[in-house]
Amino acid sequence: MVFSSNPLSLSVPEAAFESWLRDSGYIEVLDQRTSDLHRLSTTAATADTSSSSSAGNPDSISSTATATGVFVSLFSSIVTFLSLFTINPFSKLSTDDFSGKTPSWTTAFLGSFNSYSFPSSSSQARLRAHENVKRYARNYASLFILFFACTLYQMPITLFGLVSCLALWDVFKFCSEKWRLDRYPLTRLCLVRVSQCVGAIILMGSNVQMALFCALSISYAAMILHAAFRKLTPAKQQPRGR
Repeated sequence: MVFSSNPLSLSVPEAAFESWLRDSGYIEVLDQRTSDLHRLSTTAATADTSSSSSAGNPDSISSTATATGVFVSLFSSIVTFLSLFTINPFSKLSTDDFSGKTPSWTTAFLGSFNSYSFPSSSSQARLRAHENVKRYARNYASLFILFFACTLYQMPITLFGLVSCLALWDVFKFCSEKWRLDRYPLTRLCLVRVSQCVGAIILMGSNVQMALFCALSISYAAMILHAAFRKLTPAKQQPRGR
């Protein structure tokens, strides 16, 4: 039997519906719905496996079905975990996300033990990553600064090179204002280029790029894991200063 389409039905694209939920402050509905559907599908699959095994009643079939279910679940979890590193968490990030207030580190950012769960699919991980990165952008930026400071603490030569480079630019700014180099744009441009070359040599010689790479790697891994495992909460509970 074929049913005709209802002309009064409303078909909303998933992206538009997600945008509407985000603007309305109910983006957590999609996250909870995805988790519930995954739990229901897992329960139904387990029930079907148990019923089919009990019908024939052989132990070998039951153990094989159980092993197959465990393998499929483990493989799905591994695929979902690996998909985290293919997500671009900054695709929906804007400069306005850094202008609000920093969410609380305890109640909002960290939350409780029940605030975390393994994403049931790559789509749910992507949804969580995009939304949590927007919500906790200032927290993640603070973590990067903390990791970078810890890296510099372990590399005193790199710290000395970075401080020397900053001091070089302060000296150049002071001399530029004292000697009124703005009246000689060509001379000032040449001095700027020379200062940039000297600063680049100092930074490369003191291995600042390695410290920056380590801080970026650690902070990015911490950000993507926290954003993907952190459950979405109502936006009204996340003070963003807007």
